[in-house]
Amino acid sequence: MGRKVDRSLTGKIGRVTGRIGPGTIGEVMLPYLGGTMAFHAHPFDKMSDFAVGDEVLVIYFDPPQTVYVDELPDVLRHEE
Repeated sequence: MGRKVDRSLTGKIGRVTGRIGPGTIGEVMLPYLGGTMAFHAHPFDKMSDFAVGDEVLVIYFDPPQTVYVDELPDVLRHEE
């Protein structure tokens, strides 16, 4: 039997608090369990860069504390 995949964070929008890029471990703040929590973050495509303050979309959650993120599609962006 394969391991159970946790999709609880898939599709969540987070804010980058530590630069995310190839070969680095970034950080993103996400809504989690009724609060906000920091998660280690990597670019899903292994090539993208995300600066502190960028909003990103969680594509994959690797428990207990790692997410893989991608650029937030325009349709999901908040108006500033």
